[in-house]
Order: sequence, then structure tokens, then C-alpha cells
Amino acid sequence: VIVGGEKAAADRLKLWRDIAGDRVQWLNTYGPTETTIVSTAYRPDWDAPLPDEVPIGRPIANTQAYLLDEHLQPVPIGVPGELCIGGDGVARGYLNRPDLTAEKFFSIDDLRLTIDNWMPANRQSKIVNRKLYRTGDLARWLPDGAILFLGRADTQVKIRGFRVEMGEIEAALKALPAVQDCVVTARDMEGVQRLVAYLIPSGDAAPSTSELRQSLGETLPDYMIPSYFVPLAAFPMTPSGKVNRRALPAPDSARPELAAAYAAPRTPAEEKLAAVWADVLGLEQVGIHDNFFELGGDSILSIQVIARAKQAGLHLTPRQLFEAPTVAGLAAVAGTGPRILAEQGVVSGAAPLTPIQHWFFEQAFAEPQHWNQALLFRLRQPLNRALLEATVAHLLTHHDALRLRFTPTEESWIQTHAPAEGDVPLTWVDLSDAAASAQAERIETLAAKYQASLDLSQGPLMRVVYFNCGNQADRLLIVIHHLAVDGVSWRILLEDLPRIYQQLAQGGQAQLPPKSTAFKQWAERLEAYAQSEAARAELAHWTGSAAGAAPALPRDFTAGANSEASARSVHVSLTADETTALLRDVPPVYRTEINDVLLTALAQAITRWTGHGSALIELESFGREDLFEDVDISRTVGWFTAVYPLHLDLTHAADHPGEALKTVKEQLRRVPRRGVGYGVLRYLSQEPAIRQQMAALPQAQISFNYLGQFDQRQDNQPAESPFAPATEGRGPDHSLQGRRTHLLEIDGGINNGRLGLEWTYSANQYRAATIERVANMFIDSLRAIINHCQNPEAGGVTPSDFPLAHLDQKQLDKVLAKMQGKRGRRK
Repeated sequence: VIVGGEKAAADRLKLWRDIAGDRVQWLNTYGPTETTIVSTAYRPDWDAPLPDEVPIGRPIANTQAYLLDEHLQPVPIGVPGELCIGGDGVARGYLNRPDLTAEKFFSIDDLRLTIDNWMPANRQSKIVNRKLYRTGDLARWLPDGAILFLGRADTQVKIRGFRVEMGEIEAALKALPAVQDCVVTARDMEGVQRLVAYLIPSGDAAPSTSELRQSLGETLPDYMIPSYFVPLAAFPMTPSGKVNRRALPAPDSARPELAAAYAAPRTPAEEKLAAVWADVLGLEQVGIHDNFFELGGDSILSIQVIARAKQAGLHLTPRQLFEAPTVAGLAAVAGTGPRILAEQGVVSGAAPLTPIQHWFFEQAFAEPQHWNQALLFRLRQPLNRALLEATVAHLLTHHDALRLRFTPTEESWIQTHAPAEGDVPLTWVDLSDAAASAQAERIETLAAKYQASLDLSQGPLMRVVYFNCGNQADRLLIVIHHLAVDGVSWRILLEDLPRIYQQLAQGGQAQLPPKSTAFKQWAERLEAYAQSEAARAELAHWTGSAAGAAPALPRDFTAGANSEASARSVHVSLTADETTALLRDVPPVYRTEINDVLLTALAQAITRWTGHGSALIELESFGREDLFEDVDISRTVGWFTAVYPLHLDLTHAADHPGEALKTVKEQLRRVPRRGVGYGVLRYLSQEPAIRQQMAALPQAQISFNYLGQFDQRQDNQPAESPFAPATEGRGPDHSLQGRRTHLLEIDGGINNGRLGLEWTYSANQYRAATIERVANMFIDSLRAIINHCQNPEAGGVTPSDFPLAHLDQKQLDKVLAKMQGKRGRRK
């Protein structure tokens, strides 16, 4: 009797021994079609104790078996590796599929090893056919030279940074008296891999989820405990008698299982916060012990959480979210800070320039009125002109920064708030009589015209243009000068615009959440903060090694101007699965945020390009730091961005993903207050010596800006947003008469579940192929980091994880090694 096709069950083998014994020869065999059906065989010794897991045995005659890691290196006894088959049974390849042949077959010479020396099971085989086949199956050597099949490599999944093999979970479940049979799979739930266990109960009633979790917790680590348990009367089967995994039903709920088992909210505050988190993160359910950053949260999304929590009556600060990143932790501190009362009326009068506004005017652009941010949407339904006009008017009244005006003086510029009354900057363009192709051309032409139509001193700084396209979907263009808006502000505005329109369309009054601290007050507080000891204490950081010099970037051409007219861009992206891994799998491994990972990949790409061990990058952060306890700017529109130089040194860690990531993480953690102090000291200090010192620091030739995730659902809005991205061009955001501020500008964000980055350069300075090469080096580095973090052995802590210990990395590693040694001795 020959058994094959699926992993042999130990209980069935024992049953066979009891019934047939050695009266009938029994063999467990293994082998894919590509190696002519059978490659290894196992014959049990009935006189010896039977194994708990049935091996697939040793290679048959004229066949060799190799267990290799991802680098085609042999794995030691007991360590899982991919099973590769060699010998006379290996096929020549796939008919008319050279690509698949190259992927699955390779030469034994690629191993660069003497096979006889490290693979005892192959010593008796003469190697004639030098071709090997990669089976895609995982196995490990047993001490006696037999092979134990573990499962498909593609059935392994990464759960919170740990590699999980389904067979181990299935074995643990089948060992429970309440489970007759089970199948464990990984399903994509809201873009994240979740473990789902399908089980056939051994009794009339299925065991409860809590019972199963508790029982499995005695033998499995928490990351291997399935997120969902689905009881079935029977498994769906294929015609050949195997479990039809594709036909298994989807579980009903969609709450991810993280480091802690799901715990439901216990108080009204926890209920509100759990609902806010689920909405902002695009999840259906959040437990009170789930970690915000392990769920895919980041610094920008934290601002949205603070704003939504405030709307729900819970007063929080960004600092509290970072210190207590769970629903339970936040609920415990909600409202413990001072209650912040913001001005709810129309803000008027002059306001000081913020650091980023000073930076803008310092550039002395040829046409400073044309330096915008703009979005062009395709509307899923037509809008009413009167309602849209009333909506725009309400936005201008509520968000005071949209009414800013700027007037030049002999020394600089001053900004003031215009009255709320006045013309509404809405333009209605009728293109209903034009053909679709002509409409697209007209939209692009008019969009370019309105992008250039803003006026810094007289206004408006915002313009809304509605394109009536007749039988085609209408378009909506929103243009705002960058002096009055940033990435966080756009999120606020794109929440408020459809909310107001819907309220008015239903015959109600426009009602927005209460205002947070005015942009004017923020600017005034920053100006006062610049004179404080806390701000001056940062001077040593900025004038020290943090802003060290880096070599100039190589250029293809040096004669042409770095102009806006010559700007070109290269786009690179990750897949949806890779983006999910970046957001959910990578952060827990080294306790990082997404910016740490992106900047590590960028530093690796730049240092490989330049041949030097360090890179100087101007980093943009959202700038809405928690500097003042009595200030809340979570729903304030304006330009809050902070820019600062970041000197990344990878001299001793460039080629190892984990070491590079830890190095960059620590360099980022040393930046005080996410870089806000750099601009505060450079532009707002009243001490000329400080401003001069800051201005003399090296200037980066590369700027980097991660804009966050744009896929989250918005609360109080229809399930389907009325806005969708339009395909037509929106015209240049910057005047083509201007000059560019950096040689390379890299802007990234997550849209439609995928990370994308735009690399902008001047065609007068670079060939497109050069930037494509560097951008792809970045993507390759990013993928290498993701793959590294999906290795079960990856991970570690760094000094910034224990700030009170005051240890460097070597000291910390030494302490951890001692602790590990003590644990080992106890075992």
C-alpha cells in the first residue's frame, strides 16, 4: 500500500499497524509531477515506537534531496528549508514555458558546495543529472537522515512579524478532545492576513471561541492562535477527495487578532474610542488592548483620532496617544489634561508668520502667488450650484486660514485675515455641449488658468471650479495656495465639504464640529516659544552632528537650470500585499513607524548611488506637535509643516536591512519634537546669532515627504464618497517661471491600498533613466526590509525603546544577552 498526495496522519498509521501490521508492506511516499511522481519513501519499523509525525523518508535510488534556505544554502538538521529534488527523475522543464522553467529549475552547480559532505542521504547516489527542481514545499532533516514534510512554503504566512505554519496549528487543534478535524487557512481581511480555523466538532455542540483560545494558548504562542473559528458539519471536498480550501466560507466578523485577544469595550469612553479607531483605520472592530500603531496607525492618522475623539466628547492630546496607544489606555487618561476652549467666532486681524511661511518667502519665487496644492475630482453625482456655493462660503467662514492675505513689506511679509463676507470663489464652467475628448482638453487648459489666478494680497487663496460635463461625470477642481493648507488640512476639508453639502441638501443648517485652536493663535504661541529655554536647548542638536554635511549628489548635466518648467517625475510603488506588510507586519519587529522604514530604504538607495556612507535629507513632518497643553490644532486648517535637515549615516550598517533600520530609527529618535524646533530657531528667534548659526547649516539637495494614508473611511459621510480621482490634468501647481528648491523631491502616500512615491527632478539635471534606477533601488531596499522583517528571527530593541536606561546599542545588547542567558539556564 502506497500513501501519497497529502501529509500522512500518525493516528491512521497506528490504526494500520493495529489492523495489518507487517502482513502488507506500507510506504509513505512523496514527489511532485516534475520529478516523476515519487522522489522519497518511508517504510515504518513496526518493532520500534511509531513517530508522532510521519516522515516522507529518504530519496529513492538515483534521486537526491536538498533542504535549502532562501539563498540556496543548506539548512542544519531540524531547521525548516525548501525541499529541492535532483536526480534522474527531474524533468527538463515546462513545455513552452521558459519563464516558469527558469523560476522552478536550477543547476546543482549554483549551490557551490560539495553535496556529499553535508547531505548524508545523498551519499549513495551518483549525481548525473545536474538539474534541481524547487518543490515549494517545506521540510526538515531528522537526526536519522529521514525527511519530515512540513507543508507548502506558500501556506506559511506572516502574523505580526512571525512566520506561521498552518500544519502546526492544525495539529494543536486536532489534539483537543472537542475537535474531530480541522483546517487552518489565512484569509485577507480588510487587507490584512488573518488566521481562520475551520473545525468539525467531535460532539453535538461546537466548543466556544474562548475555550478554544484558552486551550490553544497552553501549547501555542499568541500569534499562532487563529483570529476566527468557524464550526462546520463537513468540509467542502474536491472531486479527488481533498479539502476544497477555496470553497471554505468567509468568517462573519472582521476584527483582526493582534498581540492581545479581542476584548470588548467596557465603558462609554472605550466604546467611543473603539468606534473612532475602527473608522479612522478602516476596520470593522477594534479591541481595547489593540495597539494603534500595530493596526497600521501613524502620526498623521493620530491627528484624525484626536479630532474624532473630541467630536465624541473625549479630550485627548497626541502625546497621550503615543504614551498610551490602546483604547483602554487612552480612555483612562481622556479628559485629564486642561480643557481647551477655542475661539468659535470669525478670526480677524494680523498674525505672525510661521517658520514654514518664512521659508516660503525666503525663496523669493518669481511668481509667489502660484505655489499651490490642488485636487481634481470626478463626481459620482451632479451638484447643485446654489448649494455648492453656500458650502464653499461656510468653509471660508469656519476655516479662517482660507481667508489669509499676504502683503510685502521692506523686511518681509505680513499676513492678515480678510472678512468672511465677500464674493465666494466658485466658478461654474459649462462644457455640456463639447465632446468627451474636447472636454478633457478644456478641463486641463482651464485648470492651468485657475491654478495661476490666485492673489496673495487681494485674494482669493482658494478657488473652486465646477465643470458641468453634460452626459459625462462632472468634475470639481479645488485649488488652495500652499500658504493656507497642508496634507492634514486637506483631510479636514474633504470631510467638511460633503458633510456641509449633505446637510444643506437635506434642508438643514450647516453644522461642523467645534473649531480647534486658531492658526493665528498657533503662530503667536510659536513666536513666544522661540524665545524660551526649551527652544534654545535644541540649538546644540541642530548645530551638531545631526545636520552634518553630506557629499553633493552626482548629476548627469550641470549647465541647465533647475527650473519648474524642466520638472519631470518618476513613479514607483509597492503592491497591495507589500503595502499591507509594510503597515502591519513590519512595525512590531523593531518597534518602528513607517517613516523609519521609508527613510532607511531611501538612505540605502542614496548611499549606494553616491558611493558614500551618509545622506543629507530635508525631511518634512506634519508639524502639529504637542508643544502647548492648552492648544488643540487637530481640526485647524493651515500650513503647519515643519522641515528640517536629517543626516543619515549608514557607514556601519548599509547592507543589512535590520541593522540599517535600527540605525535610522535611532537617528530619527534623536530629533527633538519631530523637527519643529529647527524652523522655530532659524526664523523666529530674536537672537541674531542663533538665526545666523541655523542659516549656516548645510542644506539638503533631497526633500522627502510622506503624506500618510488616504484610504480611511470618513465618519458621518455616505458609504461611497461623492469624490473620485479624475484622470485629466489639473495644471501645474507651481509657476513654470519659478525655480525648484531641491535636486530631488520625493513625495509618497498610500492610495487604494498601495504605497506610491513620486520622484521629481529636473530634465536639465538628470536623465530619466538615472532617476528610475535610483527610485527602483529604493523600492528594492524597501522590499528587502519587508522580507527581512518577515523572517521569524528578525527583530530587536534599540536604546530609544528604553530612554530612561541611558544605554547605547552595545550596552543594551549586552544586557539583553545576559538576560537571555539567565532564562536559558532556568530552562
